[in-house]
Amino acid sequence: MLASSLVETVGALAATLTTICWLPQAIRTIRTRETRAISAATQGLFAVGLALWLVYGIGLGSWPIIVANALTLGLVAMILALKLRYG
Repeated sequence: MLASSLVETVGALAATLTTICWLPQAIRTIRTRETRAISAATQGLFAVGLALWLVYGIGLGSWPIIVANALTLGLVAMILALKLRYG
């Protein structure tokens, strides 16, 4: 039981850190509308990967995977939408 709890804690910490790392990029992109240096292909592929991780997390019932990928997918989708709109 303790090992399972430790694994969930590590997963939650990893999920928190990897989600937070996208906040500065999303905030900057929203404020400046500057997207020239962002690759639409990379953002698109990353969004698909996040969506697949989200489905995987739902299948496992793992809340760290579900929450992290749902939030990060939202941020990446916003960046991608701005990239497509502003080039």
